[in-house]
Parts: sequence; C-alpha cells; structure tokens
Amino acid sequence: MIDLHTHTLLSDGELLPLELARRAKVKGYRVLGISDHVDQTTIEHVAVSILKLLKYAELHEGLRIVAGAELTHCPAKQIGELTALARRLGFSYVVVHGETIAEPVEEGTNAAAIEAGVDILAHPGLITPKEVEAAKERGVLLEITTRKGHSLTNGHVAKLAKAAGAKLVLNTDSHSPSDLVTDAEALRVALGAGLGEEDFSAMQQNAEALIRKITR
Repeated sequence: MIDLHTHTLLSDGELLPLELARRAKVKGYRVLGISDHVDQTTIEHVAVSILKLLKYAELHEGLRIVAGAELTHCPAKQIGELTALARRLGFSYVVVHGETIAEPVEEGTNAAAIEAGVDILAHPGLITPKEVEAAKERGVLLEITTRKGHSLTNGHVAKLAKAAGAKLVLNTDSHSPSDLVTDAEALRVALGAGLGEEDFSAMQQNAEALIRKITR
C-alpha cells in the first residue's frame, strides 16, 4: 500500500509520527506519506518537526516515509502563495484539503489548488468537469478516499476523472490507527467508487510516479 495522506499529533491525528510509521509498516505499507494539516499560522512549526522525522525514517526498515503538507481551510486566494511557501520550507509534496461535502470548505478551493499546481487535491467533493479537465492539464492527482464522509463523492470524482482522463490516487486521510488499510481494503473502496482492479493498480502507479518525481 502507498498512502500519501495521513495525519499525526502535529495536527489532528492521534499518533506520534514514528508510531504511525510503525503501525503502517505492520499493516503492510510500502510508502507512507505524512501530510499534516497546516495553514498560515502553523506551516513553519510543522515543517521543522516533520522534517526531523526523515532523519529517523530508516528506523522502520522496508517502509519509505515522505513528508508532505495539507493546506487546510486556507483562503482560496492564498493557496498559490502557501503552496510556494510549503515547497520552500522543504515539504516534498503539497496536498490541498478540497471541497468535501462533509465540511464547509471555501468555494473556489478546488480551482485555486489546481491553478497552483499542487500535487494532490484531496477529497474534492462535487468537483466540476472544468476543474477535472484543468487537473488533467496541470498534472494534479485527484483523490479517492477511504475516509468516511469525504468518501461520499468518490463515485462522482471517479466518473468525471475517468471521462476526462485525469489521474487519480487512493489515500486514507488517516487520523487514527483504525483508519489505515490493507491493499485489499483499499481495493474494495475503489470498487465501491465504480472503478476496477486495473484502476486501483493505476492509482498506486500514479502514487509511485509522484514519489519518483519528488525524490529524484
């Protein structure tokens, strides 16, 4: 399993970073992306802490750990600036907390994230065909999520992405140990979104391609 959307005590998760890594390894993960929530007030603090983790990443042999950031409930007009800041601070990839129907995310967040060229647009809710086409053109991965609430629009996202040829990625948005999933569990979520086994494989390949891009 490759999962690029998880959270620790550095934001609203339950586990320390290294405990999350240990539990992910036991679950069968090959790559764990830790992408704690950040905004204008916390991004520097989280960067200092999470980047320390990379010094200890090899303690869990067989598990690759990468450090990302999830820009969360940030004003849409500032997403471009914050994306650039996140990259300057050393985060390997940038996720934006998309317009899930489970939360009052500011309208325009999806479009701003795509325009900024973030790496992953998480739980984009009722994303529009125009936005999906833009994501394809900008190389932004659209997320299929295993997280309850956010997952309600997985089928919508999958349908539009398949029609447009936009790339998808499957993540858990884990906040607690019980949120982590096996490959088999993740596959069932993909199937539930109307996707096939080949689509699940493609999503994992898309995640692998992002890992290669950010670590070369």
